[in-house]
Amino acid sequence: MRDLTLEVVEHPLIEHKLSLMRDRRTGHIRIRELVTEITLLMTFRATRDLVGEEVAFETPLEEMRARRIREDRLVVAPILRAGLGMVEGVLRLVPGARVGHLGFYRDEETLQPVRYYGKLPADPGRYSFLLLDPMLGTGGTASASISDLRERGVREITFMCLVAAPEGAERLAKEHPDVPVYAAALDRRLNEKGYILPGLGDAGDRLFGTL
Repeated sequence: MRDLTLEVVEHPLIEHKLSLMRDRRTGHIRIRELVTEITLLMTFRATRDLVGEEVAFETPLEEMRARRIREDRLVVAPILRAGLGMVEGVLRLVPGARVGHLGFYRDEETLQPVRYYGKLPADPGRYSFLLLDPMLGTGGTASASISDLRERGVREITFMCLVAAPEGAERLAKEHPDVPVYAAALDRRLNEKGYILPGLGDAGDRLFGTL
């Protein structure tokens, strides 16, 4: 396997909660809670490169200086529709972040992702982007989303998912080697239908109860 840009965020709580998500008996209400909780835990790691600005303020005892990030300089961008389930986990830690949206469908003839919806802040190149999708399977949609942001002038992009397949991780490493990728788990492979094994099924259906 080629050198990956992917980092698996390892923590007993993440492993525990992801195992509950994978269980076919877990219903959509609990799935939503788990996605939020895992995302929150991963956000701590995925935002480690945010740059703070030094500010002066008074503690109860004396004046001091410390660094604070500009929360409104971060854009959380879920890939529709399953990425929506991860937004709340990020906003609990960075409530001032802006939220953009990207939607893609697959062209039946070319089999390539085509953007059908995109809403971002004006002048998106001014912001750091945290791109969200629970599943990194073939990597086609993730790669297209990154390319779309690049075309809009975005320079700082981080991709965060819950479960990744080697095929998708390798594709992002090849096509976007400057984009760090964070996952809760790197699974075994894709099956013939493009589902991640062992995976957790269709993330959107399980999140929104549309099985």
